[in-house]
Amino acid sequence: MYRFSTLSALAAAALLGATGAQKVQRAGVNIAGFDFGMTIDGNFTQSQMQPPLKSQGGPDGIGQMQHFAKDDGLNIFRLPVAWQNLVNYDLGGSLDTNNVGIYDQLVQGCLGTGALCIIDIHNYARWYQGIVGQSGVTTQDLSSLWSQLASKYRSKSNIVFGLMNEPHDLDINEWATTVQACVTAIRQAGATSQIILLPGLDFTAVGGFASVSGPALVGVHNLDGSKTNLVFDVHQYLDSDNSGTHTECTHNGVNSLQELSVWLQSNSRMALLSETGGGNTASCETDVCAELDWMNYHNGVYLGWVAWAAGSFESGVFSGDRYELDLVPEYANGKWTDKPLMSTCVVGKFH
Repeated sequence: MYRFSTLSALAAAALLGATGAQKVQRAGVNIAGFDFGMTIDGNFTQSQMQPPLKSQGGPDGIGQMQHFAKDDGLNIFRLPVAWQNLVNYDLGGSLDTNNVGIYDQLVQGCLGTGALCIIDIHNYARWYQGIVGQSGVTTQDLSSLWSQLASKYRSKSNIVFGLMNEPHDLDINEWATTVQACVTAIRQAGATSQIILLPGLDFTAVGGFASVSGPALVGVHNLDGSKTNLVFDVHQYLDSDNSGTHTECTHNGVNSLQELSVWLQSNSRMALLSETGGGNTASCETDVCAELDWMNYHNGVYLGWVAWAAGSFESGVFSGDRYELDLVPEYANGKWTDKPLMSTCVVGKFH
């Protein structure tokens, strides 16, 4: 296994496990719902949000995580949430006690499984049409949010700070300045050891990350100048246009992963594939399994994968049709049953 020198010795032991183990150390699934109503231009309609919480009349996202952890052995969950919800539409303002309290129910449910729990701001580097740090939304607006969230969760070692979901159509060098400001704010707030995920442009796609986003973000550092627990955040879908909007897969993404792995190794860094997936179809079972299997044999640079998505994706959410990439387990007679792609690939390739 390639030695990941930017992790501390203790962090490396916790994250990477035994040298030579032929699998990644983290695998899990996104628990979506607090992000519903968010669009790629940063618009958010709170009435469309569907918290995956029984207490809010929604699906049992906590029960899903408990099942995934206990029955399937998964150990990382990503919890997407809209920025506007957390501050009750007050850009640059304080966390809203009520809204954050509801979201925190999901966070605490996740922490209760013993898994890593990613707080994911799902805004595409935007607040409505304004690009963070570049047009109408300041870097301080986002770093203030992260300072407050870090203060709240600084004592929780299993919290992971996912700075921003899928930035796109922006200046990568200016974005790197914003990312640095958020990392600094998190560390100054006392969250000194948790993992922080650093996303690039082009929806933080694996393809091209090594040539554009990586070089711009590679200098982002902690307060002491180290890169410890600063992990690159990447996404990859395997359908015809790489969008994750089709039930059939057309490639396995290994070429893009290989390109990035070379760059990661040369820079002694790691990445987390925090979104990937496909339909519950034969083509996707073939390609997603191949993708994840390849990652297992390159676990020195890939921390793991988080599939998209469970949570509030259920029948009737999207125009009466089941969501294309639905990984919500079915619950009946006291038993959870996984979707085929989940059991065959997401879980199957982790064991």
